[in-house]
Amino acid sequence: MATQAPSPPSGIIVPEDGAAQETSPACVLTFNASDPSGAGGLTADITAIASVGGHPMAVVTGAYERDTTGIFDHFSFDDEAVTDQAQAVLEDLPVQAIKIGFVGSPENISAIARITTDYDEVPVIAYMPNLSWWHDELIDAYMDAFENLLLPQTSVLVGNHSTLWRWLLPDWTGSSSPCARDIARAASALGVPYTLVTGIPLPEQFVENVLASPHEVLGSGKYELFDATFCGAGDTLSAALTALVASGNGLGEATGEALSYLDRCLSAGFRPGMGHIVPDRMFWAQSDDGDEEEAATIDEAQTIEGFVMPPHDTKH
Repeated sequence: MATQAPSPPSGIIVPEDGAAQETSPACVLTFNASDPSGAGGLTADITAIASVGGHPMAVVTGAYERDTTGIFDHFSFDDEAVTDQAQAVLEDLPVQAIKIGFVGSPENISAIARITTDYDEVPVIAYMPNLSWWHDELIDAYMDAFENLLLPQTSVLVGNHSTLWRWLLPDWTGSSSPCARDIARAASALGVPYTLVTGIPLPEQFVENVLASPHEVLGSGKYELFDATFCGAGDTLSAALTALVASGNGLGEATGEALSYLDRCLSAGFRPGMGHIVPDRMFWAQSDDGDEEEAATIDEAQTIEGFVMPPHDTKH
């Protein structure tokens, strides 16, 4: 007996069979590095975008040397390779939103800025990760290029409170840490209209995520702090937000849905290796316990006769 198909997250519209050929997922262009551990980078972008109903157009900007414990190094593609990848898909597919993750070098930032300039009607969601694993001189050059070339074209800047604070308000002298509006004002001075600040510490093991403009807080969510260390959460959130914006949702609605999606990804997170926990970006696709038992039992009469997976015994 066939098992029932799992339901997608709330907010995702599944067309009826008759309308399936008349609709298609929103196309989301994402620039990010390949992550062989599957914790973050393009893997996070692709699975999160697809999970919330978008079609990922993934441009590889480089590759991490990493596992689930942390990042050891990064190898950047040259800017021509990045440009050629993006132009090939942009000449074929319509893009509804662009996500920019870690792209590895000032040269790649410059190349991407030229592309986003040509598509200035398309919203750009930029995510700035924690780069403390990198060399200081490379961090400074990267952030300077991002600040001058990409932030003026960014619709929404996403980042952790401490990362954005150190980057945008390095000379902060307030008696308390800057709030989301302080960071949004600093981002606005560089051309960013909206900033999504995550991980703002609150008392009693809670954190707050706040969407703000220079003038007001547009929305916020309070979440209990997980007793665990995750990798790939920022890429997951920013990719989901980009796909939801690309699908036609308003920024406030898309932000609320993306934060709810991330919270459920973290709740269902798993530890595939010896390091940190990875968000389960396809949590909604898991079968119920009853369905798992039913799917686990396969009638021998239904198997393909003579099919045996051969061992990997190639001689070199």
